Amino acid sequence: MPNGQKPIQDGELLAAVDLGSNSFHMVVARYQHGELRVIDRLRDSVRLAAGLQRDGSLDSGRRDRALACLARFGQRLRALPPGRVRAVATNTVRRMSAPHAFLLPAETALGHPIEIVSGREEARLIYLGVAHGLPESRERRLCIDIGGGSTEFIIGQGMDALETESLQMGCVASTLRFFEDGKLTAKRWRQAQTEIGVELQQFAADYRAHGWGESIGSSGTIRAIGNIVQANNWCDSDITRSSLERLRDALLAAGSIDKLRLLGLSEERQGVVAGGIAILQAAFEALDLDRMQVCETAMREGLLYDLIGRAEQRDPRTASIDSLMRRYEVDRTHARRVEDTALLLFEQLAEPWQLDGDALAWLRWASRIHEIGLAIAHSQHHVHGAYLVRHSDLAGFSRQEQDFLATILRCHRRKPDQEALAALPERLRRTAMRVTALLRVATLLHRARSADRLPALAIHGDERLLELKLGRDWLEQHPLTVADLDQEREHLKDLGFKLQLRAGEKV
Repeated sequence: MPNGQKPIQDGELLAAVDLGSNSFHMVVARYQHGELRVIDRLRDSVRLAAGLQRDGSLDSGRRDRALACLARFGQRLRALPPGRVRAVATNTVRRMSAPHAFLLPAETALGHPIEIVSGREEARLIYLGVAHGLPESRERRLCIDIGGGSTEFIIGQGMDALETESLQMGCVASTLRFFEDGKLTAKRWRQAQTEIGVELQQFAADYRAHGWGESIGSSGTIRAIGNIVQANNWCDSDITRSSLERLRDALLAAGSIDKLRLLGLSEERQGVVAGGIAILQAAFEALDLDRMQVCETAMREGLLYDLIGRAEQRDPRTASIDSLMRRYEVDRTHARRVEDTALLLFEQLAEPWQLDGDALAWLRWASRIHEIGLAIAHSQHHVHGAYLVRHSDLAGFSRQEQDFLATILRCHRRKPDQEALAALPERLRRTAMRVTALLRVATLLHRARSADRLPALAIHGDERLLELKLGRDWLEQHPLTVADLDQEREHLKDLGFKLQLRAGEKV
C-alpha cells in the first residue's frame, strides 16, 4: 500500500499464487535491475470448479486436494515475508456460498493471506501480466483468457486495461455444462455456440467499436489449443479461425472425450479442453477474429508486477479512490481537512497502537471518501457510502479489501456495526477498529465544516484507553463539539476504547 510497502531491494524474492478454477499456480521471481527473473514455478491441476456443488459448497475430496497443494506451495514460500507474497482466488471461490470457510484453512496451509478478486480485477491483473510479456506497442490489444470457471476479455493499451469483462464460463464449467456425460455431438456443439454467443453479445458490439490492432490469448487453455493446432500443422503460427474449425471437426469425429486423441493434447487437458475450444470458437465468431497470438504470461506475472507497483508508489487503488471522489463529487476541501487531522492523530498513536504503513493507507483512503454516500442521501450516508464501496468495481482492490474499506465507512459515524466488524477476517479486525476510531474523532472535530484551523491537540492511547486533550479556551467556545465528544464515548466503547477528554491551557 502507499507508504506501507518497503521499497523492493535488488535481489529480493517475490512470489505470486493463483488459485484458479482449473489449476493452482505459483511463481517465484527475483527482482534484479528493475526486472523480474523467474526462478521457480509450481502447478497443480486441482480442478476446484469440478468440486463446486449446486448449493455453493465444495466437496471434501476437492477441498482436501486444494489444501494439500497449498501446503506444498507454503513450504516453498516459508522464507518469504508477507509483503513479498500475493495470493488470489478467482471464480470458483467467488461463487462459494461460504468462501471464508475455505479460506481460513487455505491461508493456514499456505502461510499467507489469500484475497478474492472480482472478475474485472482478475481481468486487469491478467492484462498487466500479458502486457509485460509482449514487446512494447502503441496499438490497442484484445486479450482473452479462458480459465476453469470464467473467461476474461480485455482491451488494453500499453500497460493499462481500458475495457474489462468477465463471463461465468470457463473450460471446466463449460465442459460440465455442455458435455457432462462426455459425448461430443454436432447438436451439442451448436447448442454451446448459441448459448456462449448470447453471453458474448452483451459486450461484443462495444468491443468491436473500440477496435484493436492485435489479439492475444493467455492461460493454459489457450496455450493448449495453440499446441494442438501447431502440432497437427493446421496453421503456420498462432491460432487461426480455420485451425479452430479443424480442431472442432476432430473433436466431433472422436465422438466422446474419452476417445479424444490429438497430437499436442496432454492427458491432463483431455477432460476439459472441449469446453475451452467451444468458448474460443464462439469468441472468434462474436468478435470477428481471424488470428490470435498466444502469450506465455498471465495473471501470475500480473500479480508480481502489481506487487512492484504498490511498493513503488504506483498503486492503482489510489487512482480508484480518486475516481470515487470525482464520480460522487466529494467536497475535496473538507475531505482534506479530515485527512490532515486523521493523520495527525495517527502520528501520535502509531507506536502505542502498533499501526503500520498499511493502516496509514487505509486511513488516507477512508478519509478521502468518507462522504461519498452524500451523493445518495444525507440520512444514513455512512451506510450508503459503505454500499457503494462494497459493490463497485475498484481497480486494484480485492473483495476483502473492499469489504474492509466499506466497514470503516459504515462504522465511522453513529453506532458502529458490530456484525460488519465481526464479518472481517480476524487478522484485519483490530486494524479496522483502530482506523475507524481515528476517522471518527477526525470527522467529529470537523463537523462544523469550518475553514478555521483546529487548535493544537494531543492524543494518547493504549489497548483500551483513548485520551484526547484540547485547549480549555477552545473547548469553552465549542460546546457542541464537547457534547459530540461526550456522546462519542458510548460509540467508542463498541470499538473497545474508553474515551477521555482533557482540557488544558497548553497541549
